Amino acid sequence: MAFRLSSIGLAALPLIAACATVPAMSPTPAAAPSPVPVSSEGRFVEDLSRRTFDYFWDTTSVDTCLAPDRWPSNPFSSIAATGYALTAYGIGAERGYVTRDQAAERTRKCMEFYWNAPQGPAVSGTAGHKGFFYHFLKNGDGTRYRNTELSTVDTTLLLGGVLFAQSYFDRDTPTEAAIRDLAEKIYARIDWTFVQRERSTIPSANSKGGKAIAMGWYPERGTGGDFGTHDWVGYDEGMLVYILALGSPTHPVGKDAWDSGWAGKLGKSWGTYYGQEHLQFEPLFGHQYSHVWVDFRGIQDAFMAGKGIDYFENSRRATLAQRAYGIDNPGKWTGYSGDIWGWTASDGPGGAANGRVVNGKAREFQGYSARGVSSYRIVDDGTIVPTAAGGSVAFAPEIALPALMAMRAKYGDKLYQRYGFKDAFNPSYTFTDAGSRDGVVDAKDGWFARDYLGIDQGPILAMLENHRSGLVWKTMRKNPHIRRGLERAGFKGGWLDKAGE
Repeated sequence: MAFRLSSIGLAALPLIAACATVPAMSPTPAAAPSPVPVSSEGRFVEDLSRRTFDYFWDTTSVDTCLAPDRWPSNPFSSIAATGYALTAYGIGAERGYVTRDQAAERTRKCMEFYWNAPQGPAVSGTAGHKGFFYHFLKNGDGTRYRNTELSTVDTTLLLGGVLFAQSYFDRDTPTEAAIRDLAEKIYARIDWTFVQRERSTIPSANSKGGKAIAMGWYPERGTGGDFGTHDWVGYDEGMLVYILALGSPTHPVGKDAWDSGWAGKLGKSWGTYYGQEHLQFEPLFGHQYSHVWVDFRGIQDAFMAGKGIDYFENSRRATLAQRAYGIDNPGKWTGYSGDIWGWTASDGPGGAANGRVVNGKAREFQGYSARGVSSYRIVDDGTIVPTAAGGSVAFAPEIALPALMAMRAKYGDKLYQRYGFKDAFNPSYTFTDAGSRDGVVDAKDGWFARDYLGIDQGPILAMLENHRSGLVWKTMRKNPHIRRGLERAGFKGGWLDKAGE
């Protein structure tokens, strides 16, 4: 099945490798607490928050902050997952899961590692180039994993955690002062102009004119390296890439990058799906990632001002449309309902049972895929992804929290374990004879993923906290780089018009 490569996004495509498990360098976690009764929403939310925090605290390296891309298989580290880990540390301190001093010390070590990690154009032996980092890093020394790309969006997600830490750890102590200083250095080192491409001289598969930001760069592709074939153009998770590129105090891009790059083709994504008029993007991660760190409530760029809504409302509508799709269940998959729904990038059962019949129809199943639904495209193989609802809790808690509770109640510890929700499940895939490389197959309830994924755990924890207290949003409203980037992109109104927020 064909996808828009730009709609999958580099952050959403963990490299699937048959690698041996590498033990984490953090302390051995204590036994997980017993599951709480799901009849209590408040207790469930706290239990899920604590378990998901523990995922980052227990599995992320203490000294290097090399957060695993996935666990327990742990083939390599993901810089995007590390950004979520840094965000988790502040949330844990605020919630009392760990002390502030413990969180600060972990964060300082993390900042030191990424500031000192080798940079340069070499094909191997470095962690990044021009301030950017490679998508995946080796667990051992934190250098480039195989031939993974220098990733603009994954670096951006790392920076989300870096800048959150810079603003959260604001006390006058040596450790917290060091965090702020190192965060500034890591951000200021990045040369955002390096990843811009002049469309008139270097053609791109999905953009014309202007100076869009490329998704990735590869050092081995010709003299001086080369970019991937796609740029951040149109509505997707790349919004935060442009906000941070515009907000840079040292090497910013111009507003033409926003106007002709990310915002240049927004109109093509506008449409109506299940009664919700909004900018569409099939997998929900595109509606979630930028919102983890930026409070878009009440602020608008030119496009959204013309539509009379903001990007927060847009993501709320996308969430409502996904639930409506689940209720309608046009593909007649097993288990979908108004309480069991949610599609985004995730693991899947794979193709071992392709051609098998489910509910009277021969089916095709996928492994890791950018699942999602819109009026333009449906990518759905019966796999449901908890982070789709979990990362949307702040947008539509009235439907997202009941969905999470229903998943927990129906599938119990097949789905909900030590660190909360396993990555995905597929009630239609009951083919125990076919099996699955990436999960466990139950003859009654279907397929359940083996791993947790860091980039799917992160939005659950952060958006639960934004729903509960607004902590990440409030903290990031104080960050001058976030404000500068938004203002340079043309955002106005709401908290941007209030001094000191």
